[in-house]
Amino acid sequence: MPSKRWIIAPPLTESARAGLRDYPPIVAQLLFNRGLADRTEAEWFFSGQLSQPDDPLLLTGMGETVERLQRAIKAGERIVVYGDYDTDGVTATALLVQVLSVLGADVHRYIPDREDEGYGLNDNALRQLKDDGARLVVTVDCGVRSLAEADTARALGLDLIITDHHHPGPELPGALAVVNPKQPGDEYPEKNLAGVGLAYKIAQGLIRPMHDKPPINGSDVLDLVALGTVADLAPLTGENRKLVRDGLKALNKPRREGVKSLLMVSRLKPGAVDATAIGFALGPRLNAAGRLESALAAYELLTTADVFTANSLAQQLEQQNRDRQDLTRLTHVHARQIALETDPDAPLLFAAHPDFKDGIVGLAAARLTEEFYRPAVVAHKGPEFTKGSARSIREFHITEALDECRHLLERHGGHAAAAGFTTRVETTDKLAAALRAIARRKLVGLELRPALQLDADAVKLSELHGELMDYLQKFQPCGYGNPTPLFAARGLKVVNSRAVGAEASHLKLTLGDGRAVIDGIAFRMGEWQEKMPPRVDVAFHLEVNEWNGEKRLQMNVRDLRESE
Repeated sequence: MPSKRWIIAPPLTESARAGLRDYPPIVAQLLFNRGLADRTEAEWFFSGQLSQPDDPLLLTGMGETVERLQRAIKAGERIVVYGDYDTDGVTATALLVQVLSVLGADVHRYIPDREDEGYGLNDNALRQLKDDGARLVVTVDCGVRSLAEADTARALGLDLIITDHHHPGPELPGALAVVNPKQPGDEYPEKNLAGVGLAYKIAQGLIRPMHDKPPINGSDVLDLVALGTVADLAPLTGENRKLVRDGLKALNKPRREGVKSLLMVSRLKPGAVDATAIGFALGPRLNAAGRLESALAAYELLTTADVFTANSLAQQLEQQNRDRQDLTRLTHVHARQIALETDPDAPLLFAAHPDFKDGIVGLAAARLTEEFYRPAVVAHKGPEFTKGSARSIREFHITEALDECRHLLERHGGHAAAAGFTTRVETTDKLAAALRAIARRKLVGLELRPALQLDADAVKLSELHGELMDYLQKFQPCGYGNPTPLFAARGLKVVNSRAVGAEASHLKLTLGDGRAVIDGIAFRMGEWQEKMPPRVDVAFHLEVNEWNGEKRLQMNVRDLRESE
């Protein structure tokens, strides 16, 4: 991993200092870094309330969507919710099916097989759904680039509603309605809802007009919203932050048998679930089903009311997650070898092989990007098509790069930092060369090193106390878009250090500045023990370490340097 750059947030302006004078200086700096400059804005942020309207009917296409669903419910038409196989798509499918079922709809779910059908809508599935009696298909988390498939649905006489949060292409599908806040002209203020967030907006659109005791409340499905939003790395700002904040309350008092079982196999206790737990424990287990076999296991887990079925499915996902971890390690090593043998100095790493599994290539690409801080593509090369997944860095918009290569692609889509594509086997090498050329053009002259965005520099250990920790809790939920506050302290004396963990890969520290001392843990930095200098600079999160019933503040060290 290249050494990290420390980027220090600009100091408070005089107007912000005055507007935030009621808060401790370090807290005022944290608020200012998040675009908040006075007490009113800060209180809105801490309370988790919205400062913008959240009326679902502001979304383009939502009025038509709600009206068509209401008509289908009243007429008893068969509705199919067509979702993606990742956690966002599965939770969105479960949410919309649950809400429509309670409202009396004849509703069914369809989640395609990753390997046999691939991402998004496909013609064969639409024909089968039509033959099975479907009259209305509603996509969640997919479809905004499915132009040909929308034409197929129309030819079959299927009404198609597309709800998707991915970036649209230059042309929208010819569906009955397209709900996507990123489409041109959409007036909804929150542009970063996940797929499950848009499913929740449909639920709101159906439920809110029912003023007198609706049969289901939006709060009944917020646990699903939190799971899908965090797992899909949607920014935890604005409405997403409120939805996840409220959803975490539901997850910490779980009513779904599947969530209870998932917490058990993840060794998480109700009351201790935060966004980090979703991102690193719950989300990967739910994703494992769709990566290795069928995402239906994750769907059934989230929807079953039977405790024995929930326990069995949770154990299945636990084993699949372990298998996924092993397969990811092997794929990463193999992809690394291929990419570096092809062109070790390329600004974009590309590896395709028949042995790579469709559900693992994205994880392997992510590891390459983390290791080398370069965009990375890993792909499964089949008999006729190559299906790949890409991960990128902040300096390179990977979906825009794929847009430039659309003449080489059968389909593609994604975000700035992650994307997927399908190309023909015979054009795979041309695609790799084209992407490398684009990366070379876009990244020329840039210093490509991972960066740490520091909220506050030169923090004194005496500032790290319980009151600050109480304030830090108000910044939750933290994650992508609302990062956990990151501090730097400099010139600290290494009072004690030792390597810990399997293969001595981690580091335990006790650090002091002459007035106070604090413990720290530095994961994957065990090699420092052999070269530990007497004084260090550290970039760290502040957290609570609970051991044998005692709670103490400690540093979670994210980077370490010898002091100058």
